[in-house]
Amino acid sequence: MKEGLILQQIREKLSIEQLNDMQLGVLKASQDTRGDIVLYSPTGSGKTLAYTVPMLKAIGNQTESVQAVVIVPTRELALQIFEILRTIAVGHKVVCCYGGHRTEDEKNSLIVTPSIVVATPGRLLDHCNRGNIDLRNVRVLVIDEFDKALELGFENEMKKLVARMPNLSRQILTSATVIGEMPSFIKLNKPVTLDYLQPRGARSRLKVWQVDSDQRDKLETLRNLLLSLPQGKTIVFANYRESVSRICDFLCSNHIAAGLYHGQLDQQNREMALAMFHNGTYPVLVTTDLASRGLDISEVKNIIHYHMPSTAESYTHRNGRTARVNASGSSFVIVGPDESLPDYVEIDDVWHIPSHTDINSIEAKVATLYFMAGKKEKISRGDIVGFIANNCPDIPAGEIGRIDVRDHYALVAVPRTNTHATLKTLSAAKIKGKRIRISLVDKLT
Repeated sequence: MKEGLILQQIREKLSIEQLNDMQLGVLKASQDTRGDIVLYSPTGSGKTLAYTVPMLKAIGNQTESVQAVVIVPTRELALQIFEILRTIAVGHKVVCCYGGHRTEDEKNSLIVTPSIVVATPGRLLDHCNRGNIDLRNVRVLVIDEFDKALELGFENEMKKLVARMPNLSRQILTSATVIGEMPSFIKLNKPVTLDYLQPRGARSRLKVWQVDSDQRDKLETLRNLLLSLPQGKTIVFANYRESVSRICDFLCSNHIAAGLYHGQLDQQNREMALAMFHNGTYPVLVTTDLASRGLDISEVKNIIHYHMPSTAESYTHRNGRTARVNASGSSFVIVGPDESLPDYVEIDDVWHIPSHTDINSIEAKVATLYFMAGKKEKISRGDIVGFIANNCPDIPAGEIGRIDVRDHYALVAVPRTNTHATLKTLSAAKIKGKRIRISLVDKLT
């Protein structure tokens, strides 16, 4: 693709008028050298677009072979990148492959060979072994969050995948963390390293508060802290899956709308938890460090460390969920009576929880409807907007919130007022001539 067309698609489809300095730096480096590129840049700085532009420039027209592969460590990151690429990669088929959903759907999508594949390592290798995909003619390989991929134990799979790409002309590796030694299976050609990590700049937009807890069990302290915060999305980090579930149950029983997110959830529940945090159904998300990296979660105002982060790197990445790009944010470290702060936690001030708090400050103003039909059933966002507008005149199109359409389901944010009446009306109507099951999403388990 020509650079002008790529930038035009970014402006028109993503509403981004111009690339930032880091993205321009990657583009210039790709033009100035034929070597590989290693990019270090903070979470939320726009690394996806940084490598997308040179990648799309490097591949030709749609052919009968895969030309570019983007490998990522998590399913959620794969889906995020896929949505961006298929939006701006005009004339190219883009396919996303990841574990946790039906292999058959992916196999069918690979019958017509895509130009670009976005995938997690295990699922991509599985398709290679089954003969569903051939990587021999891949020209551009991107490994996004490559240090995280190694941390999650993908080295053996990655080594096998790279060996299946003998005709690479360029590799682009990205990370929010500098690693001491490049993995042995990566053979870089005249690499150019671009370091845009600026921790002090991000730190100046982040205020870190210490919150003292009188009890070792910090649940009451967490509840009161949440109720004392101004409006805004809040992520609560805990160290264990069991703790995440326990915290979430406690908050919900105290009328605080909270969602949970951890690796033991099945893929659909993970997708739904993030979507409902995005759309405002869950003002609070309780999670493990799984959500500390690789996710595009915008406008997070507060980070709460319920458990003390185990490493400086974990602390940094958790805090990286807020104060992104030019925004400001707050980080709260809850300290129990037997705990002390590690050296890498630098406190700015102590947060004093007022004696009287207002639960209205974190009430959810929207609810989420679950449509049991999605892309594979030929349901689009436009179909859903028209369906609701035609059958619920009390909900103008402008009041319909975020709509997430997946392969076999869709999530729709609507005003929380009169939700049950809305659900009853829509359940009795037809969308595109078919009546589909619609339900109100409550707590995920």
